Amino acid sequence: MILVTGATGFLGSELIRQLLLKGENVRAIMRETSVIPALLKNEKKIEWFTADILDYFALKDAMEGISKVYHCAAFISFDPADKKRMKKVNVEGTVNLLNVSMEKNISRFLHVSSVAALGESKKDEFITEKDQWEYSPDRSAYSISKYESEMEVFRAAAEGLNAVIVNPSIIIGKNAGNEGSGQLFETIQKGLKYYPGGSFGYVDVEDVAKAMILLMDSDISDERFIINAENWSYRDLFTEIALNFKKNPPKIALKPWMMQLAYLGTRIIAAFTGKKFNLTRDTATSAFKKRKYSNNKIKKTLNLDFKPIKDSIGEICRDF
Repeated sequence: MILVTGATGFLGSELIRQLLLKGENVRAIMRETSVIPALLKNEKKIEWFTADILDYFALKDAMEGISKVYHCAAFISFDPADKKRMKKVNVEGTVNLLNVSMEKNISRFLHVSSVAALGESKKDEFITEKDQWEYSPDRSAYSISKYESEMEVFRAAAEGLNAVIVNPSIIIGKNAGNEGSGQLFETIQKGLKYYPGGSFGYVDVEDVAKAMILLMDSDISDERFIINAENWSYRDLFTEIALNFKKNPPKIALKPWMMQLAYLGTRIIAAFTGKKFNLTRDTATSAFKKRKYSNNKIKKTLNLDFKPIKDSIGEICRDF
């Protein structure tokens, strides 16, 4: 039987959908406060198990009779105030899963990391799996937590666990709703006049789940793989989404000082109202970085073709 953590999340639910299509037996971990997504609500073949990855003994019960583990659970935030919680969930939770997996002699472990755990490349070069993460003051708490989580996986692999890591870029897909990457689509649908000058990598959730299953079924161990379909500038991405929504594309290029001013404004408002904003110092800074992620390793290893991001955007906007 296969265990999936983060089963009610965007990626976890798509992964389970594909595993069920393969005829796999799946035990899915959910927290008491989690809601089963519509994608899986009518699936009778899933064995739901209520547990928290921070509860070691609950995990031992959840992993009874399990042969393979997909670890998709993570806490994602770019708010520095969430640093302690992120470290606890993303690092300590992963350590718990790894230790129980070794105790239970799990045959295979796949860890979902992020491109946030990769290093930076030289100017205009693609970031690859060989670019090693280095600490710097502008590293987000999320990036730190995902890097430390990876180090724990490599530690477990050195101790004998058969493990592999995937590093997805920004995951998009029609079932995201208005959470995560879905927030961007919702914002543009309402109308957006501005775009930042940076760029990033994007990949459809279906391709991420597909690649994960292919890697799990392979004999590859103690390696990591970037999962990225294409690299888009924010201007081109925002424009494509706006056109699919039949909205006017954003025309005004943001300057770094504008983002910093907006960030300071949200801090002042938050201090008086207690309201939290998605714009943080980390997001304000990263919006102008031009990042390009290579997918050569995953494509060559799995002979994998990715869905064009234009097609994904069209599907999302039609379904939104």
